[in-house]
Amino acid sequence: MRLGLALGYWGRGPSPDHVPLAQEAERLGYDSVWTAESWGSDAFTPLTWIAARTSRIKLGTAVAQMAARSPTTTAMHALTLDHLSGGRMFLGLGLSGPQVVEGWYGRPFPKSPLTASREYVDVVRQVLRREAPVELDGRFHPVPYGGPDGTGVGKALKSITHPLRPDLPVLLGAEGPKNIAQTVRIADGWLPLYWSPMRADVYEASLADAPEGFLVAPMARAKVCDDVAEGLLPVKAMLGFYIGGMGHAKRNFHADLMARMGYEEEARRIQALFLDGRREEAVLAVPDAFADEISLVGPRERIAERLELWRKGPVTDLLLLAPDRHTLRVLAELNS
Repeated sequence: MRLGLALGYWGRGPSPDHVPLAQEAERLGYDSVWTAESWGSDAFTPLTWIAARTSRIKLGTAVAQMAARSPTTTAMHALTLDHLSGGRMFLGLGLSGPQVVEGWYGRPFPKSPLTASREYVDVVRQVLRREAPVELDGRFHPVPYGGPDGTGVGKALKSITHPLRPDLPVLLGAEGPKNIAQTVRIADGWLPLYWSPMRADVYEASLADAPEGFLVAPMARAKVCDDVAEGLLPVKAMLGFYIGGMGHAKRNFHADLMARMGYEEEARRIQALFLDGRREEAVLAVPDAFADEISLVGPRERIAERLELWRKGPVTDLLLLAPDRHTLRVLAELNS
C-alpha cells in the first residue's frame, strides 16, 4: 500500500505549509500528492506550483470537478501538467453535487450522472490518445457541438500538442454502487471520499470486476496525538459539513453513503441539525466510532495497529489528509 499526501482545497487563502509538506512527503518516500477544488481555489494551479518545486512525487487531482470545465479543457490541463512534470500526473475527476453544479457553476446537474461521467471520460481519453479528431455524439458532452443554437460549422479537432502519455491515469470520485461499478469499467482507479477498512464489504460487489492494477485510493485524516477524542474533532467537523451541508435535504450523496455504511439514523440527524442552522450540534452528533474507523488518529502504537486493517483490504494508495510533519514521518516509518 502506497502513501499519498492529500492537501485538499484552500480555505480563506493559500496555506504556506502546502509546498513544504509536499517536499517533506517526497523526501520521506511518499508516492503522490493531491489537490482539490470546491468553490474557491482550483485544483490544477496549486498542483503545478508543487510540481515546479518537487522532482519525483506523483501529482493528482482529488478531485477536479467536471462541471468546472469541458472535458477537452480538462484534458488540456492534464496533458500540459503531465509534460511539465515529466509524466507525474494523475487525473482525478468528480461530478460534485446539484448544489455546487447549479449554484456555483450555473449548469444543470445531469439527470443521468452515469452517462455524463462516461461521456466526459470518453472525450478526455480521446484527447489523450490523439488517434483521431475528437468526436462524440453525446447527450451531455457532444463534440463537436451540433445543437440548434450553434452555428453548425464546428469542426472535429485533434490536439495540437502530442500528449506525453496517452494512457495518463484517470480516476473517478464515486459514491453510489452503480457509479463505483462503472468507475471500475471506464477508469484506472477510484477515489472514495471516505473508506472504512472495517466495512470493505459495503463496496465488495461494486469492485468485484476491478481489473489488475486498478487503483483504490481513499482519503483518511491522520494525526499522531495522545488524545483520540480531541484528534477526532476535525474529522467530525469534516463529516458534519459534508453530510449536513454538501447537498440538499433530499439529495445528499455523502449522507446516503454514511447510511449505507450502517449509520442511517445518525446521518439523517446530522443532516437535519445542519440544515436547521445548528452546525455545532451537527458536528457533535457525528458518532466517534464512525469518525474513528475512517481515519488514523491517536498514539503511534494505536495507528500502527489500525494501519494493518487498511493493508488487508483492496486499498492500493492511502491518501493522508492534513497531516503535520511529525505525522507524515510516523506514517512513513510504519508503512515501510
